[in-house]
Amino acid sequence: MEYTGSQYIGEFVDGRMEGKAEYILPTETRYVGEMKDGMFHGQGTLYFPNGSQYDAVWEKGLVVKGTYTFADGLQYDDKFWHYCDSYDRRFYTEICHGLKPAGISQLTNMDPPRKIPNGFYDCGDGFYNPKTRIVKDYQKRFLRNADDDEHEWIVRTCRKGWDEGMHLKPELHPKPQAVQPKLDFMHPKPKL
Repeated sequence: MEYTGSQYIGEFVDGRMEGKAEYILPTETRYVGEMKDGMFHGQGTLYFPNGSQYDAVWEKGLVVKGTYTFADGLQYDDKFWHYCDSYDRRFYTEICHGLKPAGISQLTNMDPPRKIPNGFYDCGDGFYNPKTRIVKDYQKRFLRNADDDEHEWIVRTCRKGWDEGMHLKPELHPKPQAVQPKLDFMHPKPKL
């Protein structure tokens, strides 16, 4: 598989990948399960480098039914998904282990959160450099170039590795006028 960058460890039938196998993609995602005629077929699991996995029944390379499990153990449910929705914004680790005391914020599901390099954004599967528009995984390996839509989304929504001060817009926050002392007619200023 030198031309694809993939690796196959398993059985062959008539020169084709077939039977119990492990198929490792160049992204380090691994498929462990059954193959038929060179395709995922039968029971098999995709293991992703971030620790998540997808257990599925496959037919000729297509998923018949499957379950995605995040690295922290949360299982995705497409019908009754209640995690981090508009009614409950807690992270999964907060659901499992409780909320932090008042005044201590949990910024990500990972606690403590990853340290983001200065000038970069954490876009969920790696760090993004807005100057080069490159996303690298957390081990600093190239993942992809961000197109305009992804760049805009990352800059608008993702955590960044630096702090910015609050800047007041003059039209929204006019400068205060000099305060004139109020004259108190009930208690006039004493004459000296």
